[in-house]
Amino acid sequence: MKEKREPDLQDIQKKSMEILLVFKEFCEKHGLLFYLCGGCCIGAVRHKGFIPWDDDIDVFMPRDDYETLARLWPKEMADTKYRYCRSSQKECCRYLMAAISDESTTFIKERQKDLDISHGVRLDILPLDGCPDSRQKRLSQIIWGLIYQIYINQEPPISKGILPYIAGRIMLMLCPGWKLRFRIADFAQKRMSQYPFGSSGRVTELCARFDPMLREYPAEAFKSAVYMPFEGLEMPVPAGYDIYLRMAFGDYMTLPAKKDRKPKHETVKIDLEHSYMIYKGIFYCGQTKKKWGFCRRGMGT
Repeated sequence: MKEKREPDLQDIQKKSMEILLVFKEFCEKHGLLFYLCGGCCIGAVRHKGFIPWDDDIDVFMPRDDYETLARLWPKEMADTKYRYCRSSQKECCRYLMAAISDESTTFIKERQKDLDISHGVRLDILPLDGCPDSRQKRLSQIIWGLIYQIYINQEPPISKGILPYIAGRIMLMLCPGWKLRFRIADFAQKRMSQYPFGSSGRVTELCARFDPMLREYPAEAFKSAVYMPFEGLEMPVPAGYDIYLRMAFGDYMTLPAKKDRKPKHETVKIDLEHSYMIYKGIFYCGQTKKKWGFCRRGMGT
């Protein structure tokens, strides 16, 4: 295979836009609500497109739409190159949310290189859940969210101090094997998402890091979408985008320090012209023995 130059950030953004447009068309066909979130929402407001150093696209979906997508996409898009990816009883993807992956491309992330999963350029889809009114029930929701994270990722939390890390290791040791861990994660997900998005006064991100899990956004900010220019097209953002962005990022209109203007993902291989499958055993799933065993389909280490 002829060696070609590594794609630059603009190439990756263009490919990400291709996936977004396919996703948007599908959602419009089925009446599913979504909106740009995170860096892409900031990009729409501040730059009318990508943040110049951003390397992916993230979207929010209300939980009901998120689960409807999970049922419809694999059936209707099975003959396309766009694969619906989400951890299941058969496969651990080591990420918390769902994604749409372009199977004709390669975007292998450092933290997933030991997994035999889809490694294409992808669009990440994060669900929004309602918050209970009771403080006790809200605490329970967060705890279920943490249990979900530990078992769906098969990793203890590494950024919350030594005690949560040790507790996470013990929880994983007590429940060996992916099938059992997935059943626990699936149960935890049902418990944490039992409060309807449409009938709650506040909404939250539970398939996210710990800090976002604690945020409680006014539900009105996400009841509908408004359209803003994004890379020359009109893309949806939350109707209350200013409330959301200020709660999540503070003064989002001010550029970060120059040292922080860089892509957030560490990658081992990017190829926008060939499927990641040709790199198996080279850039991912090599035969070097891992700490916990060999690379297997979605199971990893």
